[in-house]
Amino acid sequence: MATPFRQSLRRVRSSSTSESTISSSTHKHITIASLAKSPAPSTTLKTIPYWQHIWRNVDQSEFLTYRWQTRNTVDRPEKLLDFLKTVVPERIPDAVKSAKEDGRLITREAFLEDVYNGMAKAPMSVRLTPHVLSVINWQEPLQDPVLRQFLPLKSRILPDHPELTLDSLTRRVTLQFLDSSIDTLISHLVTKHSLKPARRRWDAMFEYIEQNPAIQDVVVSGGDSYYLDPTHLTRIGHRLLGTPHIKRFRFATKGLAVCPMRMTDPNDAWVNAFVEVSDRGREMGKEVAMHTHFNHPNEITWATEMAARTLFQRGVRVRNQTVLLRGVNDTIPMMAELIRKLSDLMIQPYYVYLGDMVKGVEDLRTSLATALHIEQNLIGGIAGFNMPKFVVDLPGGGGKRPITSFETYDTKAGVSTWTAPAVAGDKVFQYHDPVKRD
Repeated sequence: MATPFRQSLRRVRSSSTSESTISSSTHKHITIASLAKSPAPSTTLKTIPYWQHIWRNVDQSEFLTYRWQTRNTVDRPEKLLDFLKTVVPERIPDAVKSAKEDGRLITREAFLEDVYNGMAKAPMSVRLTPHVLSVINWQEPLQDPVLRQFLPLKSRILPDHPELTLDSLTRRVTLQFLDSSIDTLISHLVTKHSLKPARRRWDAMFEYIEQNPAIQDVVVSGGDSYYLDPTHLTRIGHRLLGTPHIKRFRFATKGLAVCPMRMTDPNDAWVNAFVEVSDRGREMGKEVAMHTHFNHPNEITWATEMAARTLFQRGVRVRNQTVLLRGVNDTIPMMAELIRKLSDLMIQPYYVYLGDMVKGVEDLRTSLATALHIEQNLIGGIAGFNMPKFVVDLPGGGGKRPITSFETYDTKAGVSTWTAPAVAGDKVFQYHDPVKRD
């Protein structure tokens, strides 16, 4: 009897995907390192179509449109298998050695099965834009840092930590009400599954904020504000700006990292709506910012540079929040390169988070010791105003704490203790390193 994976694989089309995907035998990966050697983004960089190893017949004018990106986004398992069968070679090197070394090869079918089974166990849905798909090295996918953070593989998934009792993101609800920043209250303005606004629910949230003058800071999150209709973005911004005691707010979005084209597409109104809210806030003496999320330098292309420059020239403040991820950015050179690239784009490296103790991501978490080692070796080599804060978001409502502020740390047991006097008095919190250490 065929497994669900093999039944799905039979349905995968053997022909090329609709935008003239080239065969893996002629695949040539264009690395970000090679782009970095080119002179100026206004000349040579823009002539390098980094997506044409996949979409050979798609020119720049089409690829850089938000409409084309969304229309060709891979968001279903069947669609992903269809895509992977086209771009992944028949045999690929394992995760230990590259194609240049004498490493063990695995079959494409084995890799696809690993992906399929990984998606079945993943805690979140997979949504991959052509931009993201274009920066992954499909010749050696098991070694690619972008793939590692976007595509779950069954072979890499580890059991959740035995001390995990409740998703720390859920516990954060309590914290945000305690310190009145109302992160999770406003987060329901954007949902992952439905972009249709529920006016009564929105109004109830706005009224709560308006009736509580202790609230000064708001985060619009809980999904991705990038997928808000521009009119809804404007409505949220104007309502918050019109509340006297709201002094600052920020929109959380990974959009700049996964689909920078929306920032530069002249036929899309989203960026104009954001800039209008930002400008109005500046006139009122209130701060409006964009918080985005890059984890690896390979996510940054000249299209990203164009988008970031557009935001900078139009006066938008952008900050980045990175998560320290095993096998992605958990080395000193890689984190340094990411910080410098973001700084060059006028994106402030704001936070580097130690991974939350949440379900399904144990294989990506790093130890506190690793974070301390990286931070210690970066300080002094990067300008202070560009040096991000390395923090842990404490399970149980302790909030963000600098990684150097632990009370005790048993590196052998992998257990650290913390206090958060400003939000929890004398309560002691624990953070656990992953069972599988770095």
